[in-house]
Amino acid sequence: MLFRKEDLQGQHYNWDNQNKETFFTGVPSRRMFDRYNGDQVLFLINSCESLTEIFTIKEATEIEDLILNKLPLEAKSEISVFNWLRGYCIADLNN
Repeated sequence: MLFRKEDLQGQHYNWDNQNKETFFTGVPSRRMFDRYNGDQVLFLINSCESLTEIFTIKEATEIEDLILNKLPLEAKSEISVFNWLRGYCIADLNN
């Protein structure tokens, strides 16, 4: 399942009008993370999908909530956010 812009619950995202389909692909990198960049949040949510066999809208919205409300300030790159998410919530998603 691919989580889409329409599935996001947060309403304060920034959206760049440029075509970024190829910008946020592959795996999370050391690129700076902005929790208010909708494209980047979608990219990380969809990256988490690869870590579990069953991934639903419910799990994706839980990850979105973690990013918006619980992400520590120390998590500054995509990879650090991804690793934090993996350690924080992926175990819960598999239970």
